[in-house]
Parts: sequence; structure tokens; C-alpha cells
Amino acid sequence: MSGFETIRVAVDEAGTARLTLARPAKHNALSAATIAELTRAAQDLGADDTVRAVVLSGEGRSFCAGADLAWMREQFDAPRAARLDQAMALARMLRSLNELPKPLIGRINGQAFGGGLGLIAVCDVALAADSARFAFTETALGLIPATISPFVLARMGEGAARRVFFSARAFDATEGVALGLFAKAVPGDGLDAAVAAELAPYRRTAPAAVARAKALARSGGPVIDDAVLARTAALLADAWEDGEARARIGRFLDRAAAKGSAEQG
Repeated sequence: MSGFETIRVAVDEAGTARLTLARPAKHNALSAATIAELTRAAQDLGADDTVRAVVLSGEGRSFCAGADLAWMREQFDAPRAARLDQAMALARMLRSLNELPKPLIGRINGQAFGGGLGLIAVCDVALAADSARFAFTETALGLIPATISPFVLARMGEGAARRVFFSARAFDATEGVALGLFAKAVPGDGLDAAVAAELAPYRRTAPAAVARAKALARSGGPVIDDAVLARTAALLADAWEDGEARARIGRFLDRAAAKGSAEQG
């Protein structure tokens, strides 16, 4: 598959698609373009009968650092309607991956924060490098992990989520296993072997039956429909309008800009 600028998609002879976030210099942060391309890739892969399974990973040292700084600056100055549109775009992208009629295996090669944890949560199985660190960082900025919440809560359950969902504290992959976010934490040099072991059983399965079984499993979990997505998007838009949030985000963006200027100089 071609025509992508922020992600890479490659399908091998066994029918395994490698869906890779490809902005390593930005720690694979989510921009509007990345969100749109992930949505299109999920639709294309879901409709491709030659694809039996999909592996989601990141290029470079990080899996996904959450929201892109340029995207955050745009959101800071945007009207509420534009923020709602962007929040819904993110939510729909996550739902398209969540409903992908193929097994989705997360190869979590490095750190992930904020929206990156939403990407992990929509994987059927996520395997993480044991050196990686993770955090729901939104509350440190005065925001809330709203649009990712239906998928994270479906993955972790309320009890486990309440341990890390609003403290903004970092946790490692081993704790992520205990929280239900990951199936396994493995040494970085063993990540590909662990992914291969997860893929192997699907060679014996009927793809159409796998798709029906996955849909059945989802139907027994929490409902994640348009109304749920709209409600969480509205909650995020509300958070952006809070005075303390705007002050915290403004300081964060100022520090990031100063750091960027120092690195360039």
C-alpha cells in the first residue's frame, strides 16, 4: 500500500500486514495527518482478503508519544467546533482499528503516552519491550484522557484503570501486564520472536471465522458507538476550555518551543 506520509504499510507473503508509525524524529506523535492515514489504513486492511493479521508498531525508539506538539498548538487556538472535529477524528480512528476484522497485534517497541495508549488498547494482543515506560499524561496538562477512554476501559477494566488513568504517573511494561494493558513484557531483542509466536496460530484459522469471532467478542464488551464517541469528544472539548488547563498547556507549549529553539541554535 502506498500514498502514506506518516505511516508505512507492508504486507508479506504470509498475509501479515506491518502497520508502522513512521515519524521517529517526533517519537511517532499523532498529528491530524497520522490520524487520517491510520483510519484509511484500517479500512484498506480490513477490506483486503489477502491480509490475515496486522502488526502495529512504531519506527525508532518510541511507539507513540501521544499528541503532536504542532497539533496541540492548533488546538490551543482553535474554536470549540474544530476541537470537537479533531477529537471525533481521533475517536473514529481508534474505533476503526478496534473493529478491524483481522487480529491486531501490538508490537510496542518503546514508550507511549496519552493517545499512544489508546492505540495499544485497541490491539487484540499487545506485547511490550520491558524497558519501555508509559503514562496517561493528560491530567498533568489539565486535560482528561477522554477520547481514548472507551477503548482503555474496555481493555483494562475500571478497577485497573483507576490505578493509572488520572494520576499521570509513569509505569513500566511489567506493571502494564498486571493492569491488563499488555499480554507480555519481553526484552527488546525478543520482541519480534514474541510477535511471531502470537501470529503463528492464525495460520491454522479460517479468516472469516476469525473476523466473526472477534466481532462476537466485542459485542460482549462495553458499547462503543457514535453516542459514546460524541460524549467523550465533548468532555475533551470542555477540558480544553478550562482556565487551569489553558494555563498549563500554554506553559508546556512555551517550554517545548524554548527547548526546540535551544536545540536548533
